[in-house]
Amino acid sequence: MYIPLNNRIKGGLYGVAVGDALGGTTEFMNVDEIEAKHGYLTEIIGGGVWSLEPGEVTDDTMMTLCVAEGILEYPAEPMEAIGRYFMKWYESRPKDIGNIIRHVLQKYDGDWLEAAFIAHMDLGQSGGNGSLMRCLPAALAYKDPADIERVTVVQSRMTHYDPRCAEICVMYNRMAYRLLHGEDLRTVIRSETAGSEYEGQIEEVPDCPPSGFVVHTFRWVLHILLQSKDYAEVVQKAANLGGDSDTIGAIAGGLAGIYYGYEGIPVRYVEAILIKDKLNRLASQLYALRVSS
Repeated sequence: MYIPLNNRIKGGLYGVAVGDALGGTTEFMNVDEIEAKHGYLTEIIGGGVWSLEPGEVTDDTMMTLCVAEGILEYPAEPMEAIGRYFMKWYESRPKDIGNIIRHVLQKYDGDWLEAAFIAHMDLGQSGGNGSLMRCLPAALAYKDPADIERVTVVQSRMTHYDPRCAEICVMYNRMAYRLLHGEDLRTVIRSETAGSEYEGQIEEVPDCPPSGFVVHTFRWVLHILLQSKDYAEVVQKAANLGGDSDTIGAIAGGLAGIYYGYEGIPVRYVEAILIKDKLNRLASQLYALRVSS
């Protein structure tokens, strides 16, 4: 079925937000706790560890929008602009912010790469999923794969020194690029993971926790995408994993939103999101940038 590019771009942004809002309810819970409290969660109800309002999003969506805003402000070299939006968001005292990103933003003193390295050394690792959760706007904004990869890597290295983070972000946005051009979701995933550590590891249920470690996160994301029949099933499976469910939901939801399109996201999910005006505006601007470049 043909889905227009603007519909896929809008689906990508809403896909992130809906997966985030649904999964935010169950973040840090385990499967047994979710089942005892919610049965099988299918609705955006808020609550959870962050006491979310129904339809409220977390750092996953808000940092995705920071990347989008920075790219739109200065498409040629967006790092400085992205960084300003990161700091503005951080200064708003958000409810949810990952440890690695918090440490980087606290250490930032004019050099993002230096701050990321300091955080990596201080914490002993920086292999979290915080740059993967927000990288999608690079694929939505640029027409040229070289520009997508360049900006994808830049936004990752601003906070995550571990090279695996940038590598996985690039793999993810290569998938997004192909999905934006109407390719089949499962074909794209299997093609882009061929020869990687993910080949043969994503068809069956992963033998790793749904944690914030970027390698574990991406295994769960790809498995869910392969095993789901529509957008709703993708984000519901992510939410009912527990663990880092909001981020897994946001990352999987972004690709699913592109593939199934904005119209493929249930209306009740779209209507629940509290920041619809901002998502609508940025989706239109990203589409305009992509078609004009």
